[in-house]
Amino acid sequence: MRILFLACLRANTGNSTTADRIKSHLEAAGHECELRDSAGLQCPLEVAKLVSQRKFDAGLAIHVYKAGRFLLANRIPFGVIFGGTDINEDVKNEEKYRVMRAVLEDARFAVAFTNKMKKVAEKLWPQAISKIHIQPQGILSMPNLSFDFQAFLHNAGMLQIPGKTHIFLLICGLRRVKDPLYLVEAFAEWHERESSICLAIIGPMVDPLFTNEVKVQLHNVDGVHLIEEIPQADLQALIKRSFAVVNSSLSEGMSAAILEAMDLEVPVLARNIPGNAAIIRHEHTGLLFSNPKEFVKLAKRLMSEPDLKRKITNNAKNYISAHHSWELERKTYQNLVHICLTEEL
Repeated sequence: MRILFLACLRANTGNSTTADRIKSHLEAAGHECELRDSAGLQCPLEVAKLVSQRKFDAGLAIHVYKAGRFLLANRIPFGVIFGGTDINEDVKNEEKYRVMRAVLEDARFAVAFTNKMKKVAEKLWPQAISKIHIQPQGILSMPNLSFDFQAFLHNAGMLQIPGKTHIFLLICGLRRVKDPLYLVEAFAEWHERESSICLAIIGPMVDPLFTNEVKVQLHNVDGVHLIEEIPQADLQALIKRSFAVVNSSLSEGMSAAILEAMDLEVPVLARNIPGNAAIIRHEHTGLLFSNPKEFVKLAKRLMSEPDLKRKITNNAKNYISAHHSWELERKTYQNLVHICLTEEL
């Protein structure tokens, strides 16, 4: 079966890596899967023409609004995967909500990453209850073993830090919902007292205007470094060499960076929001903070209590093995496509 797979494919983002992983699952089942960047599409009729020309049999989309809406004008069966933006942001817009309702009416199935996300979606779109399935993101970490950590530090301007460097790594596309500046003041004050402490903000510069704001804010800030995106395998190697991974987002669906850190046995400190609390149990698989002051307090605990760090990383690794199996994710998507998208073909 030929499948048209729509997703936001900005390189080295969570959406892109998730799409690549699901694409490999479908291709392993013998399907031909063509990924297209939904950010470059203009209207459903454009996709309808593409479907006719390329003779696609079915469709799949990550994000009900951003990508799923382009499958509405087509006669091929399709499924959708909820993104955090669907549930947390786009639903607040009346027109986007209406479009998502239409998409879910036509979709053969929808996938939510968490039970909480599924419950929210069912409340918003009760007519789609029978279509919504839960499948957490699968994780298969493959860090680059030849990653040159010292060269990275040099290029990032962090080699001058004396003693052992404690790198807190904040991985995010630069856009407002990720709130990358949330902890900057706290880190700058902490770094002034302890020069070995630094925050590295790394990821694609998704929103150019906001990226410029971030650069201006960080121009004269010591201890906080803004770094351009790097390949996924290098990023995972960097996670492995960091002291901890940080998430300060205003909203999340399911953060791949958090899951990868857990899998790589690196502790996670995350803002206490529903998407993060759904996968982190405080002081068991990670640490949840509600404000910058609490973040610093918890980070210092992590540095001074090796037993706490060991407990968290061990529990997190076990959690990933039990709940974010790459093999189970593969089986789920292969079954959904086979059962739901091959009907009436």
